[in-house]
Amino acid sequence: MDIPDLVKQELGDEEIQAGVTLGDEDAVCFTPTRTLVYRGEGLLSDEKVESYPYDFERLTISTGRRKTKFTLVYTDEKRDFGVPGNRADAVLERLIEGALRVSDAIGAEERVTGVFRFSELTLVITEERLLKHLGSVTWDSDFETYPFDAVTGLEFEKGSVATAIVLAVNDRPERIKAPSDQAPAVRKTLQEALFAFHEVSSLADLNAKVAGDDGDEADGDSSELDLETGIDPLVSDDGEETETVESADAGRQPDTPSTDSGDGQGDIAALEQQVAELTAAVERQNERIAAQDETIQALIEELRQGR
Repeated sequence: MDIPDLVKQELGDEEIQAGVTLGDEDAVCFTPTRTLVYRGEGLLSDEKVESYPYDFERLTISTGRRKTKFTLVYTDEKRDFGVPGNRADAVLERLIEGALRVSDAIGAEERVTGVFRFSELTLVITEERLLKHLGSVTWDSDFETYPFDAVTGLEFEKGSVATAIVLAVNDRPERIKAPSDQAPAVRKTLQEALFAFHEVSSLADLNAKVAGDDGDEADGDSSELDLETGIDPLVSDDGEETETVESADAGRQPDTPSTDSGDGQGDIAALEQQVAELTAAVERQNERIAAQDETIQALIEELRQGR
């Protein structure tokens, strides 16, 4: 895209990082600090450039049959500009990317790879995180961030009218519903970003990798519990709590220390070590149950909110 002379004059020391042509001579140019909207000379208007800094407080989008209007609300004023409907998505991605960089919500080199709007929900996918904004406006400072390095699982539950994206972050599930007609694009964009971040090539590989540390720990603990200590579950089949430590090693009695052989001190030390191991195992299992309870409570709360 050729840069008009009027835009070059407006740039000063800045550089154009991206641009979107709007047809004829019109274009939108994006710098590190602002959006420049260029309008070529027409029959009823002169050539001009308008600047829209990224430090806006709120962004609202109005979609018409042919044009989409962006309204940016600043501390002391409200400004807007329109673009053809088929250019709106590209403009929105770069506009939100600039706002997120200026506010340090994403890294200086981090790119936005997709923006999706569903009624009062806006999803932003970058190279390193997923951001979610709820509300009637498209974007403001009230949004949630889910870093990819904290993701511990990803699933998709397809329904008749919507697909649920189940993103686990630090083992806590976040459910996001996307309309069926847009769900494939969301899935593709999110998977590509996560696959690239975690250096995998499939959903199965991703889930295996992000859950790898927890899975290894769980396998190791299970082996220790089942094979070494024989601890019964903390909750029995009939739902009653069991006396875990006392029931450990049920059915077999520890060897009675022999004071006559002179090995009594060694046997006592061995028993103390075994008790310490049993205690640690019980504590780990209690921690797992507590974590599961937190997850269940979070799911109940989200169901109540209609997520």
